Amino acid sequence: MNVRRIVLLFVTLATAVAWPAWTQSSAAAGAAEPGVTATHGAASIPNFTGVWNHPAFPWFEPPASGPGPITNLSRWPEQRPSGAAGSAAMPASEHGVSNYDQLVGDYKNPILKPWAAEVVKKFGEMSLAGITYGNPSNQCWPMPPPFIFKQFLVEIIQQPDKVLILYSGPDHEFRQVRLNAAHNQPLTPSLYGDSVGHYEGDTLVIDTVGIRTDRKYAMIDLFGTPYTKSLHIVERYALRDYDDVRDAIERNKKENWLFNGDVFSGHRGKFLQLHLTIDDAGVFTTPWSATLTYVPGPDQLPETVCAENRAQYYYGNEADVPRADKPDF
Repeated sequence: MNVRRIVLLFVTLATAVAWPAWTQSSAAAGAAEPGVTATHGAASIPNFTGVWNHPAFPWFEPPASGPGPITNLSRWPEQRPSGAAGSAAMPASEHGVSNYDQLVGDYKNPILKPWAAEVVKKFGEMSLAGITYGNPSNQCWPMPPPFIFKQFLVEIIQQPDKVLILYSGPDHEFRQVRLNAAHNQPLTPSLYGDSVGHYEGDTLVIDTVGIRTDRKYAMIDLFGTPYTKSLHIVERYALRDYDDVRDAIERNKKENWLFNGDVFSGHRGKFLQLHLTIDDAGVFTTPWSATLTYVPGPDQLPETVCAENRAQYYYGNEADVPRADKPDF
């Protein structure tokens, strides 16, 4: 009887010790199987951990209704996967997908305040004149959200107190989202802003403010749309089935260049859908929304570099990459 009590006591203690550790690690487990929900006692936290893929340029999927993002006035008549020579130049069309070779933002969109519309119009005129203007991507500068959503591969790592979001683009940028926390006070503006998050049922909600404006190439999209210190971004991530995202996939196919072809329509596993709301009273007349719908990506992010070669691929001139005042070593 005493031996049995000792064994039961040992099992009880071992379970009590293991339970907190399992609870903390289960959200970070299963990176190779995104979409599996981890159960934490009575509550459940969706497992977003893994690499997700959204190969579409520019990138936003317009909403089914209501104010949406700035879109491209220059259109290609059809979708064409990328070839060895990149996107082939084609005449602009009133119909078709966004012409990635000619970025002419819709400066007449009523969500833009007059001064912001003039900024977008100016960039569009440059593109129509054959000038490739600088942006954070082609100049190897950090990409604050929402510009960073241009990176079509994203890896999510969930931890008990934070969520890490890694992006596949040059310099391997990443964001840290503090869970169940308030925004820092006083708020010090930073390149990626201050991001806090929490779970609402099956959804991860991320709230970001405090993105620096005193930087080069301060724009929120490829059309040069500006932003101010009032920029406020809310991201809502959720796992969805095909029937739940089919309408967003169709909007994506009508708006964006799918440079790897349509990897969305044939997928029947879980999708990761990001519903995005952007508000900036200094630039926009109203908040607007968009979605980005991801399919599972490769097992890991590929290694990429940008500033190693400073020659611009489109002009041959030296790019305006960040430079240090003195060597690091």
